[in-house]
Amino acid sequence: MKISGWGGYPVKDAEVRIPRSSREVGLRLDRTAIARGAGRSYGDSAVADTVLQTDYLDHFVAFDEATGILTVQAGVTIREILRLFVPRGWFVPVTPGTSYVTVAGAVASDVHGKNHHVAGTFGDHVLGLKIMLGSGDVVSTSRTELPDLFHATCGGMGLTGVILEVALALIPIRSSLIEQQTLKAGTLDQSCEQFSQNAESTYSVAWIDCVTSGSSMGRSVLMLGEHAQTGGLDFKFKNPPSMPFHLPASLLSRRTVGAFNQLYYSRAKHQQERRVSLVPYFYPLDAIGRWNRLYGKRGFVQYQFVIPKEDGLANLRRIMARIVASGSGSFLAVLKQFGAQNDNLLSFPMEGYTLALDFKVSTSTFELLSNLDVLVADMGGRVYLAKDAVMLEQTFKRMYKRWEEFESIREKYGAIGRFASSQSKRLGLA
Repeated sequence: MKISGWGGYPVKDAEVRIPRSSREVGLRLDRTAIARGAGRSYGDSAVADTVLQTDYLDHFVAFDEATGILTVQAGVTIREILRLFVPRGWFVPVTPGTSYVTVAGAVASDVHGKNHHVAGTFGDHVLGLKIMLGSGDVVSTSRTELPDLFHATCGGMGLTGVILEVALALIPIRSSLIEQQTLKAGTLDQSCEQFSQNAESTYSVAWIDCVTSGSSMGRSVLMLGEHAQTGGLDFKFKNPPSMPFHLPASLLSRRTVGAFNQLYYSRAKHQQERRVSLVPYFYPLDAIGRWNRLYGKRGFVQYQFVIPKEDGLANLRRIMARIVASGSGSFLAVLKQFGAQNDNLLSFPMEGYTLALDFKVSTSTFELLSNLDVLVADMGGRVYLAKDAVMLEQTFKRMYKRWEEFESIREKYGAIGRFASSQSKRLGLA
């Protein structure tokens, strides 16, 4: 069948194998393959000639009410965890911008959330993993047991083996509500200053205008958040309306995006405080099913980079100017501030600023991203592998300086030649 990432680009003919149990995963490993969960990585990191779909690895294994330690199989989604555990007073310690991500996908991408500056990545809260190696053997790994395998797997994009089970430490909450404060910033400098001034906030994320030029370039709306202490634990996901078809890509022009950005910024209220549910705060895009169809049949590329905090504002200004000048900025642009990086070999976050935005697929988009890749690499930054669809091998190896160590660990555990994706081949990983 034809498969792609969430961005719809690139598309590949693949043999999709669907093991019905952990044991059957081993029987399906007779050729090079990559594990695939909910298909929510944007590019081709879970795209290959042969794919192992983890739909049936969707069982809850164990939960310790005293410690909050939850053990689940690979295909359980964050959405399913929240549906069961928010009413019991527990929340995931780190969550990406969609609840449809599988737990194994969150580990493989070492996803981050709105609280990286205080909580780190998803992998920082994983206590242990069960992995099927290329030999078919199943091993347990953690920071103390086969630690090299653990740190290569968290953020390793599925290239070390098939994750079967994940033990994760949930965090206690008293309410299913978030205390949200909204702050407006009129310039990029003010946007970054607000992040620094609110570094102690548990959650922070900013919508940022990547279209407007001049003195208002980089204006933003920062949304701070804290778990409410009252308000009850009533919680449920609603079934969202779905985009029934692909919109014409021509609708996403500089003019329409600019009009949206002007409306969004003007309607936001500075220093507004209100209580909101977990869902709209953490997962605003989940309110529209198949929202990726907004970008047309050719699909889109989500581009996310991080640059170091040192000289971060000046460098961010340079990159923003390039994006604004291209006229390709999207209305789904998100700016965050990261904390310190961890020990996972291919993990994306580092201390600094990260910007994510969407570009519809076109020749001009690929030219722009190629230029941005060089800029980001020159600044000592990197591009997020879970969203990459076009990065070149030499660029990847400049950005991810521990790639050779990663490859040596893959060789040690028999992963080379057994696990590969379209992305890994494009990036020069064996």
